[in-house]
Amino acid sequence: MTKKKPIFTIDEDFSDLTAAQKSSVNATKRREGERVTIEKALATITRQMKISKNRPRTISDYVYYVTHFRESESLTYVDEISTDDLYNWLEKMDVSKQTQLTRLKCFKAFLSRCFDNGWIDTKFWKTVNVKVDKYVKEGATERELSILMSVLDLSNFVHLRDATAAQLMFKTGIRINTLANLEETHIDFESDTLNLSGDIIKNRQPIILPFDEMLHRMLSVLIKYNRAIKREYGQKNDFVFITRNGKKVSATQSNNNIQKRLNKYAKEYGLKNISPHALRRGFAKSLLDKGARITDISRALGHSNLAVTSMYLHIDKNEVADNLRRFL
Repeated sequence: MTKKKPIFTIDEDFSDLTAAQKSSVNATKRREGERVTIEKALATITRQMKISKNRPRTISDYVYYVTHFRESESLTYVDEISTDDLYNWLEKMDVSKQTQLTRLKCFKAFLSRCFDNGWIDTKFWKTVNVKVDKYVKEGATERELSILMSVLDLSNFVHLRDATAAQLMFKTGIRINTLANLEETHIDFESDTLNLSGDIIKNRQPIILPFDEMLHRMLSVLIKYNRAIKREYGQKNDFVFITRNGKKVSATQSNNNIQKRLNKYAKEYGLKNISPHALRRGFAKSLLDKGARITDISRALGHSNLAVTSMYLHIDKNEVADNLRRFL
């Protein structure tokens, strides 16, 4: 891309002029009797969305919620809508706060399009909001891992593979995609570490992660039987987690063989937190409880910054204050 020369860059801010011009045009339109009805605005906006290739589901949501609002508040024109109307509409809903928020977001998006079309002068809806308590996703626990190990038959190849995968995600925090791409060359049994190259990690940053004696044993046995299966089916690959036919397990989160099996075990044995993401969260929470530094946890998880890790661990401001007080 060619860099613009300084002489072609205008430093003066003309936004006040364009805003004033837009307001003048809108006022003129209304003086001329061209007020836009909510119904007509909705029809125009849905046509624009179809041309822009928006999803049919998104368009149908616009139609449903805008129509619901118009009928609920008995309003005709777009420029009649006020903050009070939005709050009145929300108060009439016998639904959860989360559902209210979803509907409000959709209606706000409609109003933004009305503003872009010049039918509304100000973005008055910006101050309207619905507070929703955040749902905290729990992490897996040592107890749940122990139950899983006790119900699986580790003399069965698939069960051994799945148990090893669950333990590895819980003990190292790696993602399911990294697990699917893990190769024998990534495992150092001399130092009991995973030496992960950037090409199989989401943030592309290589890292070394330690594992314990139990995983040393499980991985060793798994790899031994992997090689026998690959020979049987003529498969030539170095992957640690393979299918019954010796092929690499799917790396996509929605179609991963191991993820599907873990979901099956969770339902069958009532283990609500046995999933790749819950195992990863469990890894992080376990380290935090044992006194690990949040900076080390963040690096192990491959997070871009500490704020992401704090949300991941659900560390609230009171907990931070209590932890810091010990060092005063």
